Amino acid sequence: MERQKNELRPIKIARKFLKDPEGSALIEMGNTKVLCTATVQDKVPNWLRGSGQGWLSAEYAMIPRATPERKVRESRAGKQDSRSIEISRIIGRSLRGILDLTKLDNFTIIIDCDVLQADGGTRTAAINAGFCALYDAIRYMLKNRLIKENPIKEYIGAVSVGIVDGEYVVDLSYEEDVRAEVDMNVSMTESGRIVDIQGTGEKRPLTKEELNKLLDLAWEGIKKIIQYEKEVLKHE
Repeated sequence: MERQKNELRPIKIARKFLKDPEGSALIEMGNTKVLCTATVQDKVPNWLRGSGQGWLSAEYAMIPRATPERKVRESRAGKQDSRSIEISRIIGRSLRGILDLTKLDNFTIIIDCDVLQADGGTRTAAINAGFCALYDAIRYMLKNRLIKENPIKEYIGAVSVGIVDGEYVVDLSYEEDVRAEVDMNVSMTESGRIVDIQGTGEKRPLTKEELNKLLDLAWEGIKKIIQYEKEVLKHE
């Protein structure tokens, strides 16, 4: 049965996917698959030393055959891909947006996101799986008394939206994304506040009215994603 334009692709999140990280999650959104891990480190960047504040950073990359044609590993290329750097920053900003960093004391959490299969929406999938990995890492820290209070202020979700063939579409596949006149990636908190927006008029400028419709569509999708995250995370 064909997916409706306002319908998310099938979503599945497997928590604790790996044995060693403090938190890990494998997410599937349609045919996109992203593995995220959360690593807790007892240190902060030099510029935060003595501040009593913790930190969160993220790193994003694709494995070579995440796409139809093999992508050269960044380690072989000798430098990090500019797209990977940009997306890493988006993931980090989004997840820091729902944290009270003062409650992380002097710890840093690193969210590593590896795209196993790319079919559109890899960065938004990484934010969703990254949050689940982060949530379990915070549980680990509380259980082991590394921190006293939960620094997570609220849930967060992210999704792509766009205008494809004149229609408003949520959670774009790659095939939809390449045809999009306008596309956006949106991350929002459970209370409906926007943490990050990336919007581009791929084939034409968009109007304010279209922007508002896309944001409304994103919010409807994100509410469903957050509801699913809550189901996945409700048990230890």
